[in-house]
Amino acid sequence: MRLLFIVPWGERLGGGEIMLQTLLDSATGSEHELELAFLRDGPWPGELRDAGWRVEVIPAGRLRQPLHAARCVLALSRLMRERSPDLIVGWIATAQLYAAPAATIAGMTDRLLWWQHEIAAGHWIDRLATLLPARAVGCSSRAAAGAQERLRPRRRTFVVAPGSPPPLEPDEGPAKRSSGEPPVLGMVGRLQPWKGQDRLLRAQALLRDRGLQVRTLIVGGDAHGLSSGYAESLPGLVAELGLDGIVTLTGQVPDPGPYIEQMDVLVNASDPEPFGLVLLEAMARSVPVLAVASGGPLEIVEDGSTGVLASSGQPAALADALQRLLASPDLREQMGRAGRERYLAEFTADAMRERFFSAMAALVSGG
Repeated sequence: MRLLFIVPWGERLGGGEIMLQTLLDSATGSEHELELAFLRDGPWPGELRDAGWRVEVIPAGRLRQPLHAARCVLALSRLMRERSPDLIVGWIATAQLYAAPAATIAGMTDRLLWWQHEIAAGHWIDRLATLLPARAVGCSSRAAAGAQERLRPRRRTFVVAPGSPPPLEPDEGPAKRSSGEPPVLGMVGRLQPWKGQDRLLRAQALLRDRGLQVRTLIVGGDAHGLSSGYAESLPGLVAELGLDGIVTLTGQVPDPGPYIEQMDVLVNASDPEPFGLVLLEAMARSVPVLAVASGGPLEIVEDGSTGVLASSGQPAALADALQRLLASPDLREQMGRAGRERYLAEFTADAMRERFFSAMAALVSGG
């Protein structure tokens, strides 16, 4: 099977990029032929070329630059005709805005699909991408598929849950801390308001007021420059809440794995979260997880067994849910082990690869 991926970014900074890279890594040496066309240059296309992948870069400029967009669409249509893939996969809604016109010109809209990584909330890009022709829309969770199906015209959707590669080192669980040393809460992700780093800090302050001492490790930076003001506000909030010395802000890091291994609890405060790949990265390392009972985490975390689900992403709800975990190291260890078992059963990179290519084969065969 030959697939051509249309990718809008030249860097790996978020969950969509991680999912695609994991898929490529897991498919190395398989019978499938995968090619990529990037709409922006950057380190990622070069890394993939060096790894042996067939990669083209066709700069699209910005959406408000119609001449650049037209040139990109024409170049993509020529590439589609030259490669003649079985399927063309636009990797997020932005890619669909270029891939659909190109596939129309190439006469290949029956081979076109795109990936919805978000829970669509009526943003104009999602609405426009849905208006454009596509065979189907792939989604990373049932929550994302449900939101996509509410857009019109209603397109066929299907779900392929992401997976995560295993840690490079053998699993040993979270780092053991000396008696009396406060546990570490952690969050990994882009510094954006919807991710909720500020809400976790406020939850930490509430826990302190209840007599519970914890440290917080916030891993991530202002990826893609989407919320620079928010990122810049967090150190001031730490000082305002009196949390100096017990909060670490790492900024952007190439690999969050070593930081996750330092955490006693990984928190995902997004509400709603389209999927939650970082939850899998923690579960793979036997780190107990806490997420909000909405969106993708409902499909990953079994409340009270493989993790804890908070009633909302608000500080008080996060603090209430965390208090239960912080009260019992034994409970944290138990949930960490159960989470790893669930990861191994359903959410490995190999499991994702099987799900993904099964879905692609069904589309190619007309299913």
